[in-house]
Amino acid sequence: MPKSSAIHVLTPVSGRTLAIARYTLLEAWRNRFALLLVVIVIAAVLASIFVRQQTITEATRSQIAFLAATLRAGSVFLVAITVLQGSVREFNDKVLELVLSLDLPRSSYIAGKFLGYACLGVICTIAVSLPLALLADSQDVLPWAYTHLLELWIVTAFSVFCITTFTQIASAATLVLGFYFLARSITAIQLMSQSTIADPGPTTDYAAFLADAIAVVLPRLDAFTQTAWLTGASAIPLTMSGATVQTAIYVALLLAAAMFDLHRRNL
Repeated sequence: MPKSSAIHVLTPVSGRTLAIARYTLLEAWRNRFALLLVVIVIAAVLASIFVRQQTITEATRSQIAFLAATLRAGSVFLVAITVLQGSVREFNDKVLELVLSLDLPRSSYIAGKFLGYACLGVICTIAVSLPLALLADSQDVLPWAYTHLLELWIVTAFSVFCITTFTQIASAATLVLGFYFLARSITAIQLMSQSTIADPGPTTDYAAFLADAIAVVLPRLDAFTQTAWLTGASAIPLTMSGATVQTAIYVALLLAAAMFDLHRRNL
C-alpha cells in the first residue's frame, strides 16, 4: 500500500471531527469570547455588590440570587451569540463550502462544531461558578454548575440547528432566545393556564391543552440551574441523572435534525 493511502486509512473521521472542534474553539477564542466572558462576570459581581448594599435583610441571599440569575442569563446569551455569529461568518466567507468539498462527512462537520462550542460551555460554566463559590456553599454550587453546563449544551445544540436551517442570524437568534425563555417559563405558563381564577370554558381548556402539549416537547430548563439551591429555598425536584438523560436526548435530536438539514441542502 502506498504511504499516502496508508495515512489516509489511518486518519479516522473522529480525528477530523476533533480538528474541526479545535478550529471552532480557536476561532471563538480569537473573537474575544474570553474578554466578553470576563466583562460579564465582573459586571455581574459589581451589580450584585450594589444589590447587597441596598438590601436591609438577607443581604447575602439577595446578592447570591441576583448574581446567579445574572450570570446564568449572561452566559447563555454569550454562548448562543458566539455559536450563531461564528456559523454565519463561515456561511458568508464560503468556509463551509470549502470544508464540505473535502473528503469529510457532513455529520462530522456538525459534530465537530458542537464539540468545539461545548468546550466553550465548559469554560463559561467554570467562570460563572467561581464567584458563586465564594458566596455560597460549594456543595450547593456544584449541582448548579453542572446543570448550567447541561443547559448551555442544549442551547448550543439548538443554536447549531437554527443557524444551519435558517442561515440568518436575526431569525436564528430570535428562535434560540424564544426557545430558552419558553423552556425556562413553561411550568409557570402551565400553572397560569390551569388557574381556577380564569373563567372556565373552551378557551381556558384549549390554553391548558396547548401549554401541556408545548411542555411535552420542551426540555424542563426551569428545573435546571435553580437559584433556590444556592439560597436554601424550596426548589423544583430534579435528579442529576434525570437532567443528564434529558440533555443527552435533546442534544442528540437537535444535532440529528441539523445533520439532516445539512444533508438535504446543495452547497
